[in-house]
Amino acid sequence: MKQQQGTTMSIDMLNVGLLIISLVVAFKIPFQLFLFSYAVLGPLHYITEINWLEGKNYYVKNRSWIWLFAAAALLLAIPIFLRLPYFENTKAPWLGQVQQFSYNWFFAVLFILFLFAIALVYIKNNRTLGIFLVSVVAGTVLANKFDLIKFSYLTMFLPTIIHVYFFTWLFMVYGVIKNTNNVGIISIIVMALCPIVIWQSNIDPASYIVSQEVQETFLKSYFNYEDRNIAMALGAVGEKENFFLYSEIAIKIQIFVAFCYTYHYLNWFSKTTVIGWYKNINRKKLILMTGTWAVSAGLYWYDYKIGFIALFTLSMIHVFFEFPLNIISVQGIFQGLFMRKKTA
Repeated sequence: MKQQQGTTMSIDMLNVGLLIISLVVAFKIPFQLFLFSYAVLGPLHYITEINWLEGKNYYVKNRSWIWLFAAAALLLAIPIFLRLPYFENTKAPWLGQVQQFSYNWFFAVLFILFLFAIALVYIKNNRTLGIFLVSVVAGTVLANKFDLIKFSYLTMFLPTIIHVYFFTWLFMVYGVIKNTNNVGIISIIVMALCPIVIWQSNIDPASYIVSQEVQETFLKSYFNYEDRNIAMALGAVGEKENFFLYSEIAIKIQIFVAFCYTYHYLNWFSKTTVIGWYKNINRKKLILMTGTWAVSAGLYWYDYKIGFIALFTLSMIHVFFEFPLNIISVQGIFQGLFMRKKTA
């Protein structure tokens, strides 16, 4: 028991260091750090976590429905695939129609998946799950058709900032509740303070101007849209206003994004011994996973935009597969806090 606590404390100390390093480097080179982390650390994270979740039965009562998440990832990837050079050079009217239809229903599908993930955590019966799914789909379709629900910022950021920052922070809180130690508490406080530090910092936008190659890579992969959406959510820019890549607010947002993604990946790899995601990796899986990661890195090196498009589906699958674990973490936090209050 003491040995386990010592290991947990050592990992928490490591994570405090990784938090600080990620933040410092993000302040220094926010665009370059994000592009590197997303292309190199990201795919390795997707591959290893999907394999680990499979070994954990995806944390659901009935895994026979898990294919729905993969199918949804493929469906949502259609507008991304249409950004390949071949399609962009095609002026067929149907391309615009498909992209508009996909955009209109993108956030509704995310909403449906997250609600269904809740059902999968607690319900095993196929018939009950089927009825629940049909009900959620029907309700969401009607709500979307009559504009009763705004599938805006909550669902917009669910597979991005909420996934890499908020859910990562919740995992850390859950871990501290299960294995309380002062270093773990410090790590969740530091994580919570990082956005405030970034927002309150005085920066010189002129010092963040990057090379033409880095800028083109960033823009061609549409990462600037994420920054703009965050700025709109914060009320820093209007829907019809221009969003300048090197404005002060844009730089601060990019620092935050680079920090979130980098630490999200590093946090996963730093907790290898605690989570034990390496335990169900045999030789065959290792070769397959290493080969997949090498191919993905090669695609990003050849053409970053093509790499982004090719790996988008895998990225979405890993986000969707993690929904049940997100839900269990929230449940564990509330149960842990409730039990402590009851004990006290």
